[in-house]
Order: sequence, then structure tokens, then C-alpha cells
Amino acid sequence: MANKSTSSEPTTAVKAPETAEAPPRKIYPIVKYGDPVLEKPAATIKKFDAELEELAEDMFASMYAAQGVGLAAPQIGKSIRLAVVDVSNGKNPEAKIVLVNPEIIHAEGEVREEEGCLSIPGFRGYVIRPQFVTVKAQNLKGEPFEIRGENLLARAFCHEIDHLAGILFLQHLSMLKRDLIKRKIKKMRKEGEW
Repeated sequence: MANKSTSSEPTTAVKAPETAEAPPRKIYPIVKYGDPVLEKPAATIKKFDAELEELAEDMFASMYAAQGVGLAAPQIGKSIRLAVVDVSNGKNPEAKIVLVNPEIIHAEGEVREEEGCLSIPGFRGYVIRPQFVTVKAQNLKGEPFEIRGENLLARAFCHEIDHLAGILFLQHLSMLKRDLIKRKIKKMRKEGEW
């Protein structure tokens, strides 16, 4: 999910404690609308290992590089049920959330907000999502947990879990708005801009 927040507040660099140097992260290119991987349900993850942990960290790095607040594995071309979310834009390490095989088990309220997607850059639309959601998922060790989100976090959970089911935010827009965006993308593709 694309980040729509802007801030005029100055940022200050914080020196990380001196520890062993983390390996450089791989920045994956974001798959764009039109790639079939985005519109098919992703496979359940059954193997929880160091490779999955590495992938999750690479997904955070890729998401931050693209200035997003959420990223699902299909958006980097991997059709597996893995998503990462950080609505703090990397400012708070405690806000990093990894969802393996997630599902929404409770939703309440309704909020209509503008939404975008890293896989559909430059396009936004108003989408109705629950104000509060509870998600059941597994962590990177395969342990089950539940997490509740509200407002932007709830929206990010819904958006990324939709990706894992092969659903794009476009499908939540009016048919008129959806067709307008699809026509613009088709034109951009013909002109080599997509």
C-alpha cells in the first residue's frame, strides 16, 4: 500500500547502537498491474526457515525504498501468503509487522479513505474499508498470533491481505473509476511508460 502522508517536520538522524553489521538487503522491483501474479490467490506458506526470514527483511527494505506502508509477496513476484506492514515508515522498529498466512477474523466500522498501491503507481481512489480489524496470522517461526488494527493499520492489513487473495484495490472502486484507470494504464503501456 502506498504511503499518502506528507510531513513538513524535520527528521533527525538517530545513530544505531553498534552491533554486528546486518547483511545488505535485496531491493526487489515492485510488480506492476497487468502481471498475472497480482491477480491470483497466493499459496499457503508451510516452510518456516531462515530463507523466509530473509525474504521478509528484504520485503521491508523494498517497501521502504518504494515509500510504502505495506507490501505483499505477490507484489515482488512471489505467489506466497506473506505480507509486511509498517505504518511508521520505518521510523519505529516496533511497528514492523510480518503476517504469514493471514486472515481477517473480525471487522467493524466503516471508513472511506483515499488509497493507492505500489503496484499501481500514480493512481489513487477512495475505498471503503473497516475501521477496525482483527487478523489471525503466523509469525516467521510459524507461531499463531492475533493482532488488531485500526484506521491506517486496519486499512493496510485489508489491502495487503486482499493482495494475497489476488484482489487489487481497483476492484473496490466504482466501475467508472476502475475503467478510467485501466484505460489510462493501457494507453501508458502502448506508449512504453508502464
